Amino acid sequence: MALPWPVVDTHCHVIAPDTARYPLQPMGGKQSDWSRERPVDAAGMIAAMAEAGVAQAVLVQASTCYGHDSSYTRDCVQAQPGRFIGVYSIDLLAPDAVQQAAQWQSQGMAGMRFFVAGHSMAHHDLRLDDPRAEAVWRYASDQGIPVCVQIRAGGLPQLEAVLTRFPQVTVLLDHLARPTLEDGPPYAQADSLWALARFPRLNFKLTTHNFLESAQGRSTPQVFCEAAVRRFGAQRLAWGSNFPASAGGLSHQLKLALDGTATLSDEDRAWIFSGTARRLYPSLGLGPQ
Repeated sequence: MALPWPVVDTHCHVIAPDTARYPLQPMGGKQSDWSRERPVDAAGMIAAMAEAGVAQAVLVQASTCYGHDSSYTRDCVQAQPGRFIGVYSIDLLAPDAVQQAAQWQSQGMAGMRFFVAGHSMAHHDLRLDDPRAEAVWRYASDQGIPVCVQIRAGGLPQLEAVLTRFPQVTVLLDHLARPTLEDGPPYAQADSLWALARFPRLNFKLTTHNFLESAQGRSTPQVFCEAAVRRFGAQRLAWGSNFPASAGGLSHQLKLALDGTATLSDEDRAWIFSGTARRLYPSLGLGPQ
Protein backbone atom coordinates (compact mmCIF):
# COMPACT_ATOMS: atom_id res chain seq x y z
CA MET A 1 0.00 0.00 0.00
CA ALA A 2 1.49 3.34 -1.08
CA LEU A 3 1.13 6.00 1.60
CA PRO A 4 1.82 9.72 1.22
CA TRP A 5 4.28 9.73 4.14
CA PRO A 6 7.01 7.41 5.40
CA VAL A 7 5.81 5.22 8.24
CA VAL A 8 7.82 5.23 11.47
CA ASP A 9 7.12 2.54 14.06
CA THR A 10 7.91 3.95 17.51
CA HIS A 11 7.50 0.75 19.49
CA CYS A 12 8.92 -2.61 18.47
CA HIS A 13 11.29 -5.12 20.03
CA VAL A 14 14.15 -7.33 18.82
CA ILE A 15 15.31 -10.59 20.38
CA ALA A 16 18.70 -12.12 19.63
CA PRO A 17 19.00 -15.79 18.65
CA ASP A 18 22.39 -15.94 20.38
CA THR A 19 21.68 -16.35 24.10
CA ALA A 20 25.35 -16.84 24.91
CA ARG A 21 26.29 -13.39 23.62
CA TYR A 22 23.04 -11.83 24.79
CA PRO A 23 21.96 -13.75 27.92
CA LEU A 24 18.39 -13.67 29.14
CA GLN A 25 17.87 -11.71 32.34
CA PRO A 26 14.23 -10.60 32.41
CA MET A 27 13.01 -8.13 34.98
CA GLY A 28 11.32 -9.97 37.81
CA GLY A 29 12.92 -13.22 36.69
CA LYS A 30 10.10 -14.23 34.32
CA GLN A 31 10.62 -14.08 30.57
CA SER A 32 7.65 -12.81 28.62
CA ASP A 33 5.75 -15.44 26.64
CA TRP A 34 5.96 -13.50 23.40
CA SER A 35 9.77 -13.22 23.46
CA ARG A 36 10.01 -16.98 23.90
CA GLU A 37 7.27 -18.00 21.46
CA ARG A 38 7.68 -15.54 18.57
CA PRO A 39 11.02 -13.74 18.83
CA VAL A 40 12.14 -11.52 15.95
CA ASP A 41 15.79 -10.62 15.45
CA ALA A 42 17.21 -7.69 13.50
CA ALA A 43 17.05 -9.48 10.13
CA GLY A 44 13.46 -10.53 10.82
CA MET A 45 12.55 -6.99 11.76
CA ILE A 46 14.02 -5.61 8.54
CA ALA A 47 12.09 -8.20 6.51
CA ALA A 48 8.84 -7.45 8.33
CA MET A 49 9.31 -3.71 7.81
CA ALA A 50 9.91 -4.21 4.09
CA GLU A 51 6.80 -6.32 3.75
CA ALA A 52 4.62 -3.90 5.74
CA GLY A 53 5.98 -0.70 4.23
CA VAL A 54 7.54 0.66 7.43
CA ALA A 55 10.47 2.95 6.70
CA GLN A 56 12.05 3.23 10.15
CA ALA A 57 11.65 1.72 13.58
CA VAL A 58 12.38 2.67 17.16
CA LEU A 59 13.73 -0.46 18.83
CA VAL A 60 12.56 -0.41 22.43
CA GLN A 61 14.51 -2.49 24.92
CA ALA A 62 12.72 -5.75 25.71
CA SER A 63 12.77 -5.47 29.49
CA THR A 64 10.93 -8.77 29.98
CA CYS A 65 13.71 -10.56 28.12
CA TYR A 66 16.93 -8.67 28.86
CA GLY A 67 16.12 -6.46 31.83
CA HIS A 68 18.36 -3.39 31.73
CA ASP A 69 21.00 -4.85 29.42
CA SER A 70 20.26 -3.08 26.15
CA SER A 71 23.29 -4.51 24.35
CA TYR A 72 21.38 -6.23 21.56
CA THR A 73 19.22 -3.20 20.87
CA ARG A 74 22.36 -1.06 20.74
CA ASP A 75 24.14 -3.46 18.40
CA CYS A 76 21.14 -3.54 16.04
CA VAL A 77 21.08 0.25 15.92
CA GLN A 78 24.81 0.50 15.29
CA ALA A 79 24.54 -2.02 12.45
CA GLN A 80 21.59 -0.24 10.80
CA PRO A 81 21.89 3.50 11.50
CA GLY A 82 19.08 5.48 9.96
CA ARG A 83 16.82 2.46 9.69
CA PHE A 84 16.78 1.84 13.47
CA ILE A 85 17.15 4.04 16.50
CA GLY A 86 17.21 2.62 20.01
CA VAL A 87 15.62 3.15 23.41
CA TYR A 88 17.45 1.64 26.37
CA SER A 89 16.10 0.58 29.75
CA ILE A 90 17.64 1.60 33.06
CA ASP A 91 16.87 1.03 36.72
CA LEU A 92 15.62 4.45 37.73
CA LEU A 93 16.34 3.70 41.41
CA ALA A 94 19.94 2.59 40.85
CA PRO A 95 22.54 4.84 42.49
CA ASP A 96 24.35 5.04 39.14
CA ALA A 97 21.23 5.56 37.00
CA VAL A 98 22.60 8.79 35.52
CA GLN A 99 25.87 7.09 34.64
CA GLN A 100 23.96 4.22 33.02
CA ALA A 101 21.97 6.67 30.90
CA ALA A 102 25.07 8.61 29.89
CA GLN A 103 26.80 5.38 28.83
CA TRP A 104 23.94 4.25 26.58
CA GLN A 105 23.61 7.74 25.10
CA SER A 106 27.32 7.77 24.29
CA GLN A 107 26.85 4.52 22.38
CA GLY A 108 24.32 6.03 20.02
CA MET A 109 21.02 5.29 21.74
CA ALA A 110 18.28 7.89 21.37
CA GLY A 111 16.16 7.66 24.50
CA MET A 112 15.55 5.90 27.78
CA ARG A 113 12.71 3.82 29.15
CA PHE A 114 11.32 3.18 32.61
CA PHE A 115 9.40 -0.08 32.75
CA VAL A 116 7.04 -0.03 35.73
CA ALA A 117 4.15 -2.28 34.70
CA GLY A 118 3.42 -4.68 31.89
CA HIS A 119 2.27 -8.24 31.26
CA SER A 120 5.19 -9.41 33.39
CA MET A 121 5.17 -7.08 36.37
CA ALA A 122 8.74 -6.18 37.25
CA HIS A 123 8.56 -4.46 40.63
CA HIS A 124 5.28 -4.01 42.47
CA ASP A 125 6.82 -1.30 44.68
CA LEU A 126 8.60 0.63 41.93
CA ARG A 127 7.32 4.19 41.54
CA LEU A 128 8.16 6.80 38.92
CA ASP A 129 8.00 9.54 41.54
CA ASP A 130 10.32 7.85 44.03
CA PRO A 131 12.66 10.55 45.44
CA ARG A 132 15.64 8.32 44.60
CA ALA A 133 14.81 8.78 40.91
CA GLU A 134 15.07 12.58 40.94
CA ALA A 135 18.64 12.64 39.64
CA VAL A 136 17.91 10.62 36.51
CA TRP A 137 14.71 12.53 35.79
CA ARG A 138 16.67 15.77 36.11
CA TYR A 139 19.35 14.39 33.79
CA ALA A 140 16.78 13.47 31.15
CA SER A 141 15.19 16.89 31.44
CA ASP A 142 18.46 18.81 31.27
CA GLN A 143 19.84 16.74 28.38
CA GLY A 144 16.60 16.72 26.37
CA ILE A 145 16.44 12.91 26.35
CA PRO A 146 12.96 11.51 25.56
CA VAL A 147 11.75 9.10 28.24
CA CYS A 148 9.36 6.24 27.43
CA VAL A 149 7.23 5.20 30.37
CA GLN A 150 5.46 1.85 30.61
CA ILE A 151 2.81 2.14 33.29
CA ARG A 152 -0.86 1.26 33.65
CA ALA A 153 -3.69 3.73 34.19
CA GLY A 154 -3.67 3.23 37.94
CA GLY A 155 -0.14 4.59 38.10
CA LEU A 156 -0.82 7.84 36.23
CA PRO A 157 -0.75 9.96 39.42
CA GLN A 158 2.93 9.01 39.69
CA LEU A 159 3.56 10.35 36.20
CA GLU A 160 1.57 13.49 37.00
CA ALA A 161 3.83 14.10 40.01
CA VAL A 162 6.95 13.73 37.86
CA LEU A 163 5.67 16.07 35.16
CA THR A 164 4.77 18.64 37.77
CA ARG A 165 8.26 18.39 39.29
CA PHE A 166 10.05 18.36 35.90
CA PRO A 167 7.88 20.30 33.42
CA GLN A 168 10.62 20.38 30.76
CA VAL A 169 11.13 16.63 30.51
CA THR A 170 9.84 14.97 27.33
CA VAL A 171 7.85 11.78 28.01
CA LEU A 172 6.26 9.21 25.71
CA LEU A 173 3.52 7.24 27.46
CA ASP A 174 3.61 3.67 26.14
CA HIS A 175 0.22 2.33 25.01
CA LEU A 176 -1.51 5.42 26.49
CA ALA A 177 -1.26 3.49 29.81
CA ARG A 178 -3.87 0.98 28.55
CA PRO A 179 -7.02 2.94 29.55
CA THR A 180 -10.43 1.28 29.88
CA LEU A 181 -12.35 2.23 26.72
CA GLU A 182 -15.33 -0.09 26.51
CA ASP A 183 -17.71 2.57 27.93
CA GLY A 184 -17.31 4.48 24.65
CA PRO A 185 -17.47 8.24 24.17
CA PRO A 186 -16.86 10.44 26.05
CA TYR A 187 -14.66 7.75 27.60
CA ALA A 188 -15.24 8.76 31.20
CA GLN A 189 -13.27 5.76 32.45
CA ALA A 190 -10.19 7.29 30.83
CA ASP A 191 -10.51 10.58 32.73
CA SER A 192 -7.14 10.12 34.47
CA LEU A 193 -5.52 9.91 31.03
CA TRP A 194 -7.38 12.87 29.54
CA ALA A 195 -6.39 14.97 32.57
CA LEU A 196 -2.74 14.75 31.52
CA ALA A 197 -3.38 16.77 28.36
CA ARG A 198 -2.34 19.87 30.29
CA PHE A 199 1.30 18.76 30.25
CA PRO A 200 2.52 19.93 26.82
CA ARG A 201 5.71 17.83 26.79
CA LEU A 202 3.84 14.58 27.41
CA ASN A 203 3.36 12.51 24.26
CA PHE A 204 1.41 9.33 23.68
CA LYS A 205 2.12 6.09 21.82
CA LEU A 206 -0.99 4.87 20.02
CA THR A 207 -0.33 1.15 19.73
CA THR A 208 -1.90 -2.14 18.74
CA HIS A 209 -3.15 -2.57 22.31
CA ASN A 210 -5.19 0.61 21.96
CA PHE A 211 -6.67 -0.29 18.58
CA LEU A 212 -7.78 -3.70 19.85
CA GLU A 213 -9.11 -2.44 23.17
CA SER A 214 -10.95 0.50 21.61
CA ALA A 215 -12.93 -2.00 19.52
CA GLN A 216 -14.65 -3.38 22.63
CA GLY A 217 -18.03 -2.48 24.10
CA ARG A 218 -19.49 0.84 22.96
CA SER A 219 -16.21 2.06 21.50
CA THR A 220 -14.74 1.91 18.03
CA PRO A 221 -11.10 2.59 17.12
CA GLN A 222 -12.13 5.45 14.83
CA VAL A 223 -14.15 7.21 17.54
CA PHE A 224 -11.40 6.71 20.10
CA CYS A 225 -8.72 8.08 17.77
CA GLU A 226 -10.86 11.12 17.07
CA ALA A 227 -11.23 11.65 20.83
CA ALA A 228 -7.49 11.31 21.39
CA VAL A 229 -6.71 13.86 18.67
CA ARG A 230 -9.22 16.31 20.17
CA ARG A 231 -7.71 15.91 23.62
CA PHE A 232 -4.00 15.84 22.82
CA GLY A 233 -3.54 16.94 19.22
CA ALA A 234 -2.06 14.68 16.55
CA GLN A 235 1.38 16.25 17.03
CA ARG A 236 1.59 14.48 20.41
CA LEU A 237 0.45 11.06 19.15
CA ALA A 238 2.79 8.51 17.57
CA TRP A 239 2.00 5.08 16.21
CA GLY A 240 3.76 2.01 17.55
CA SER A 241 3.10 -1.56 16.52
CA ASN A 242 4.38 -3.38 19.63
CA PHE A 243 5.66 -6.01 17.18
CA PRO A 244 6.30 -8.85 17.88
CA ALA A 245 4.93 -8.62 21.43
CA SER A 246 1.48 -8.09 19.93
CA ALA A 247 0.55 -11.09 17.79
CA GLY A 248 -0.45 -11.03 14.14
CA GLY A 249 2.55 -9.63 12.32
CA LEU A 250 3.69 -6.12 11.49
CA SER A 251 1.61 -5.78 8.30
CA HIS A 252 -1.53 -6.70 10.23
CA GLN A 253 -0.73 -4.25 13.01
CA LEU A 254 -0.13 -1.41 10.59
CA LYS A 255 -3.44 -2.17 8.86
CA LEU A 256 -5.24 -2.03 12.22
CA ALA A 257 -3.75 1.40 12.80
CA LEU A 258 -4.51 2.71 9.31
CA ASP A 259 -8.11 1.50 9.59
CA GLY A 260 -8.47 2.92 13.09
CA THR A 261 -7.29 6.36 11.98
CA ALA A 262 -9.17 6.36 8.67
CA THR A 263 -11.57 9.13 9.70
CA LEU A 264 -8.79 11.52 10.67
CA SER A 265 -7.44 14.18 8.34
CA ASP A 266 -4.43 13.44 6.15
CA GLU A 267 -2.44 15.98 8.17
CA ASP A 268 -3.28 14.31 11.47
CA ARG A 269 -2.36 10.88 10.14
CA ALA A 270 0.93 12.21 8.80
CA TRP A 271 1.80 13.35 12.31
CA ILE A 272 0.74 10.07 13.93
CA PHE A 273 2.58 7.81 11.50
CA SER A 274 5.67 9.92 10.90
CA GLY A 275 5.87 13.52 12.05
CA THR A 276 5.57 13.10 15.81
CA ALA A 277 8.24 10.39 15.89
CA ARG A 278 10.65 12.54 13.92
CA ARG A 279 9.97 15.54 16.14
CA LEU A 280 10.71 13.48 19.26
CA TYR A 281 13.70 11.65 17.77
CA PRO A 282 15.50 14.06 15.40
CA SER A 283 18.00 11.38 14.36
CA LEU A 284 15.18 9.68 12.45
CA GLY A 285 15.43 12.53 9.98
CA LEU A 286 18.67 10.99 8.71
CA GLY A 287 16.80 7.90 7.49
CA PRO A 288 15.01 7.13 4.23
CA GLN A 289 12.35 9.59 3.16
